[in-house]
Amino acid sequence: MTYQRVRTFDKLAKPFVRLVDKYYPDAFLFVIILSILTFVLAITLTGSTSSETLKAWGGGLPKLFTFTAQITIVMITAHALAHTSPVEKLLVKLGDIPNKPVQAYALVTFISGLASLFAWSFGLIVGGISAKFIAIGCEKKKIKIHYPLLVASAYSGYVIWHMGYSSSAALFVASEGHSLVSRIGVIPVTETIFNSFNITVALLTLITITIICPLMRPSRDSEIIEIDTKLLKDKSKTKNINEINSFAQRIENNRYLSFLTGISLIGYIFLIYSEKGFFLDLNIVSWTFLSIGLLLANSPIHYVKLVNNAALTVGPIILQYPFYAGIMGIMADTGLIKILADGIASVATSETLGFFSFLSGGLVNMFIPSGGGQWAVQGPVMIQAAETLNVQPYVIVLGVAYGDQWTNMIQPFWTIPLLAIAGLHMRQIMGYTFVIFIVTGVIYGSSMLFLGSG
Repeated sequence: MTYQRVRTFDKLAKPFVRLVDKYYPDAFLFVIILSILTFVLAITLTGSTSSETLKAWGGGLPKLFTFTAQITIVMITAHALAHTSPVEKLLVKLGDIPNKPVQAYALVTFISGLASLFAWSFGLIVGGISAKFIAIGCEKKKIKIHYPLLVASAYSGYVIWHMGYSSSAALFVASEGHSLVSRIGVIPVTETIFNSFNITVALLTLITITIICPLMRPSRDSEIIEIDTKLLKDKSKTKNINEINSFAQRIENNRYLSFLTGISLIGYIFLIYSEKGFFLDLNIVSWTFLSIGLLLANSPIHYVKLVNNAALTVGPIILQYPFYAGIMGIMADTGLIKILADGIASVATSETLGFFSFLSGGLVNMFIPSGGGQWAVQGPVMIQAAETLNVQPYVIVLGVAYGDQWTNMIQPFWTIPLLAIAGLHMRQIMGYTFVIFIVTGVIYGSSMLFLGSG
């Protein structure tokens, strides 16, 4: 089938696809360039000496080790879970749903968006897995799918994560005894996550990107890049052991041991919920993936092999996140973040501060791609501006949150876990996410201006 009609979004995406392919650096080089830029800005704008800035950078390097370990475990356990036999069978059925290319792109976008609203880490993993298996299903049906766009559609769903249940900024200000409680009190999630304004914008954005992603599909068959057949091979299958003679082998292949461990973890999770009520954090997400994976694995040694295969996906995360922590150290310790935020807030009014919070949130996210880390260094500065201009704190929370999720579409760091599953390089998808960046920028910016005017 040759597409004859001209698609506006296809034409819009092509220049960005070429731009990213030629000029966008690898994610690791991206963080090195950002580190150098931050270092120079700190010396130039804050008056800090090179030795003071270097000390701030070095002091920041280990500050996100706990978070790095958490996201690494989430990625490994989710990847292992996805490759257990029962889950694979379910995903194969998911892949059989689309009968047209449009349906495939839309389905991946919608699934990823819903999963991101549930938990940001869940959205990335589910997005990568669903894209891969839907591509496999389309391959079997001889439906031509442009795989880079399909994976870009999966990442596009991530653009609404900070409006959902795992919103770092919203959960921070809703916690008893948080660091800003003396200034803004405790802001319940009913004013942020479950605010009718936030829910409306989230649904509007999800519907919009679900429509737009299919519209970016190539207009000619010659431009379509289908899924690599190497990705169709299941690397997680383990060899059958015909004879299990030794005691060690019998223990390793005893399914009841892995099942008992999984049940124990689930019991622990329900115990925590009975005491504290339902909530989600990275630890709970990790233990959930781990427990279900153990329950569905064939044996303890089978699960070990699944984890070994999954471990190949986490190298870039482990390598890069200390450098982003170093950037965060420079911005916080030298006062660079305050200068940048004050510069933006100085031109704001009470009606536009939410909008400028959105813009500054997007800018800071390029240097600190962590919702929690970003709010920790940016939140106090923006709240001070809100106090000066008599703006409700929840407006600032939403503005920073929207900005944080918005520039993820052009910040390559969070593509890493999704692309590790999908088997692509960042440059193959980010031309399309640039278009999502433009569209959602209009939605979020106009929404914050509307909120301010009310």
